[in-house]
Amino acid sequence: MEPGDLRLSTATTSAAPASRRGRRRGGLLPALGPVLGILPFLLYVAVFLLLPVGVLAVEAFRAVDPVTFEESWSTANIGTVTGGAYARSYVGSLELSAITAVLGAVLGLALAFAVVTTRRGRLLRRLVLTASGVLANFGGVPLAFAFLATIGNAGVVTAVLTGPLGLDGFRLASLTGLALVYLYFLIPLMVLTIVPAVEALRPQWREASDVLGASGWQYWRYVGGPVLAPPVLGATMLLFASAFAAYATARALVGSSVPLVTLQIADALSSNVVVGAENLGKALALGMVVLVGLVMAFYTWVQRRTSRWLT
Repeated sequence: MEPGDLRLSTATTSAAPASRRGRRRGGLLPALGPVLGILPFLLYVAVFLLLPVGVLAVEAFRAVDPVTFEESWSTANIGTVTGGAYARSYVGSLELSAITAVLGAVLGLALAFAVVTTRRGRLLRRLVLTASGVLANFGGVPLAFAFLATIGNAGVVTAVLTGPLGLDGFRLASLTGLALVYLYFLIPLMVLTIVPAVEALRPQWREASDVLGASGWQYWRYVGGPVLAPPVLGATMLLFASAFAAYATARALVGSSVPLVTLQIADALSSNVVVGAENLGKALALGMVVLVGLVMAFYTWVQRRTSRWLT
């Protein structure tokens, strides 16, 4: 072997590790790219979700003596929130959330079908979706004031009905009245959530079922229903969680006349009931977190089953 061949062989073997080292250096940043991109989201979740839940989980098991203000570890708060007026507030919130979620899902689904299936309804679809996006985020004190000024005890519509028509006024500060107000923003939320699923029902499926001689009931029983049921159920769970966690509208509308757990939490944190009952409010909030977590876990499971039908 000549010296030139040896030099060529040596240069080739030494260049190979250098190229591999270069590839390693160049591949480090692309490997860390996804981690760096998701880091702000992880920090946001840790600070605004995990940390508050952790504080609730700790403070819910601490009791404060109303006389000496000494703190101690205790499960008395958990036992208190599971009985008496606090248990009734949980029942009231669950009842209100279930009623409004089911009604909002049914009415929102009907409106979504009307918008999607309307011929030459592109402009109508844009108007309905735009209005739904606005109304779904309209709540709190302004919404309560709007209903009080319209159908409250001294509202415009109430005055018209109790005057010439001789009808009794509608009592807005009740569970039924609060459910009506909640539907104002839950129905648009249902429309926004379910329209993509309704649009995913392909016309070819209905045409194929008609060609095969299936009736409308059979189509919805074996084709349309199984495809649409998971997203409808998931959207209903989303409405339930939204109604269960609502506070400002109920506070401005009914005060403490309707037993709701969110109102009980506000009273406990402000010590309007018992001095030093802040940890009791945190125990109530921890119960809400557990219930909403179960609902959202079920919602996530339903969405996973839905994804294979909508892809």
